[in-house]
Amino acid sequence: MKILVLGGTRFFGIHMVEALLHAGHDVTIATRGNAKDYFGDRVKRIIVERTNAESMKRAFEGKHYDVVIDKLAYSSNDVRIAMDAVDCDKYIQMSSTAIYEPKTINTREDDFDGTKNPVIWCSRQDFPYDEIKRQAEKALWQEYADRKWLAVRYPVVLGKDDYTGRLKFYVEHVINEKPMYIDNVDYQMSYIRSDEAGRFMAYLVDKDITGAYNGASAGTISLREVINYVEEKTGKKAVLVEKEAMDIAKDRTTQTGSDNDSPAVDTAPYNGDPEFSINTDKAKALGFEFTDIHDWIYELIDYYISESEND
Repeated sequence: MKILVLGGTRFFGIHMVEALLHAGHDVTIATRGNAKDYFGDRVKRIIVERTNAESMKRAFEGKHYDVVIDKLAYSSNDVRIAMDAVDCDKYIQMSSTAIYEPKTINTREDDFDGTKNPVIWCSRQDFPYDEIKRQAEKALWQEYADRKWLAVRYPVVLGKDDYTGRLKFYVEHVINEKPMYIDNVDYQMSYIRSDEAGRFMAYLVDKDITGAYNGASAGTISLREVINYVEEKTGKKAVLVEKEAMDIAKDRTTQTGSDNDSPAVDTAPYNGDPEFSINTDKAKALGFEFTDIHDWIYELIDYYISESEND
């Protein structure tokens, strides 16, 4: 199949492109050209400004693709620009489980109704991340219902190649015994491994399906379990700060301009997330099986422990 990937040069996008190439697809990647990739002559390349409608139209005029995989569709305007500029048989949008209001235990695809309330045409800076992703999906449900499209929803993606350093935050703070404020330390939550996130998107290109599909590792884990594992492996002790102490530290910093009287307290990356799990029955019905989180998360934590201890 002739496949266009908007993005795809970092994190799980790399795994996705590799899986597409392994399956024998003809792959073109479209980016601004700023990030180096390692695909060599196995892919074609197009330089384009993704958020500029005229740039997109010029880049893809007269071209047809069997499938477009859009890893850069953050907002409804992004979706509209891609749909108007690229001629394709199927469009796959990289969505997010952040669209669920709220995420709950056993969150299913129909927990978000993309036809409810009119779409708001917006850009990436107009709303917080969760809302712009909702509007991106609403554009598909409401404005492009006659087109063949998929929305793939992932929770937080983790892996050795994770450039965000969010899981690494917890490991480093335990090892260095740095104070951190976590508001959901005992909540069970879902994640997905980066290579599986890439492989699942590649898996979907030749499936005769439409609509939304969740992807997530089987099982859940709490941050308490992560922290306890790091403590046991390193002999260090996590310094967890209650909200009251966090507020006092902030007030002291505001009043004095410094917090020399007490160590800085860092706010944890996943604060604000509820307890939730992501149902992947629809993906399983297609024949795709995600690994259990407990089969890979501790190896990843070991990797971050080793990195932190060697710094």
